[in-house]
Amino acid sequence: MSAWKVFARGLWDEVPLFRLVLGLCPALAVTTSLVNGMGMGLATTFVLLGSNLVVSIFRKVIPGKIRIPAFIVIIASFVTVVDLLMHGYTPDLHKALGIFIPLIVVNCIILGRSEAFASKNGVGYSLLDAAGMGLGFTMALMILGGVREILGSGSLAGLPVTPESFRPVLLFILPPGGFIAYGLLLAAFNKLERNRSAD
Repeated sequence: MSAWKVFARGLWDEVPLFRLVLGLCPALAVTTSLVNGMGMGLATTFVLLGSNLVVSIFRKVIPGKIRIPAFIVIIASFVTVVDLLMHGYTPDLHKALGIFIPLIVVNCIILGRSEAFASKNGVGYSLLDAAGMGLGFTMALMILGGVREILGSGSLAGLPVTPESFRPVLLFILPPGGFIAYGLLLAAFNKLERNRSAD
């Protein structure tokens, strides 16, 4: 498989949120705004890159019987780094994301990529896979957060973008609105994929 295909899979064919349906917990919990979605996505991307790098480097020396616990320790180390950096440099975003930053440790996307890809491939491909999956996840979170923010508060990244006559629907920034927006976006994504496959 070419390097481009390894990278591009995470951008469309295997977008974690819309194709693999992974990472729903943070996606629905923190995407009340575009900025929150971007922050969670970038934090997850950093952890993906770091953990895939380390797992790929040590894939031949980690015994098979303890590979999952070893992967979790590696992932937890990078999550701790992200948590401390965000707490120190972006305290408002850190507060908004709350408990969902430490919960990146148990995110299926990260453990899945470590197990399914980084533990079987070299460093270069593992980094490309992590970058593609991370960017795909970040874009999906930003789209979901953007839609919820526009419909729920009439703004995007905190800036008003709707006409004055627009009446925001508070439901979209509440948990049920997350499910509704996600369902609509998932349906739209699947429709696009069907049209693309038919061509």
